[in-house]
Parts: sequence; C-alpha cells; structure tokens
Amino acid sequence: MITIGETRYKGRGVFAQREIPAGALIEEGPVVVVPTEQIEHLNQTTLTNYYFLWGPDETEAALLLGSCSLCNHSYDPNATFVLKPEQLTIAFFARRTIAAGEEITINYNGDPQENAPIWFRTAP
Repeated sequence: MITIGETRYKGRGVFAQREIPAGALIEEGPVVVVPTEQIEHLNQTTLTNYYFLWGPDETEAALLLGSCSLCNHSYDPNATFVLKPEQLTIAFFARRTIAAGEEITINYNGDPQENAPIWFRTAP
C-alpha cells in the first residue's frame, strides 16, 4: 500500500502505491518507548527528528518501527496519526482520499489543523 521514495525538497518520504480511501488505515506500527531521563541522549542523535512525544504527560518519547516514521510534515496533511499507548503502537489514517503516487504527510504538531511553528524550517 505504501513505499519509501525521494521527495523534491524533503529527502525521503512515504508514498501511496495505490489509491487510499479517506478513513483507511495506512499503517499501524510498534514503538519503542524511551524513558524521560534518556531523551536528552536521544536529542544528541539523528533520531531527535524521528520520535513522537509519548505518555500521559508527553514526557517520554516513542520511536516508531514502521515506514510511516518517514512521513514528512505538512500544515495541510492528507493523513493523521493516533497514539495507542495500550498497544504500544501508532496508527496512521487517511484524512482524505490519497491518490496513487501521492506523498503521505502528517502534521507534526499532532492535530492536523494546528498551525503552530515546528522545530525546523519547512520545505515548500
């Protein structure tokens, strides 16, 4: 259903191999939870740009072990994600129909409609 490919401005990204209908599950992947006291070490690595805030107070981190860990940011995303702490997974769903070959994007702020700045300059 999805594949990894190169984007024009953002490096690697996730792309639909076939049309994905609105509301469809794109991927649900397992996570490795990083305890609060270890995040400072994680932030000194390349993985600092790849973890999700986790836990009831968002003081932990979760590294996703799935292809959607490479979804790029958009303020107008075509997908959204749901943290599932009980299952230790993160699920990704299509917000609208995603065409075959289209890049799958999420809003890194969590809420698809949130326009707050993120920690890096965004590509066009």
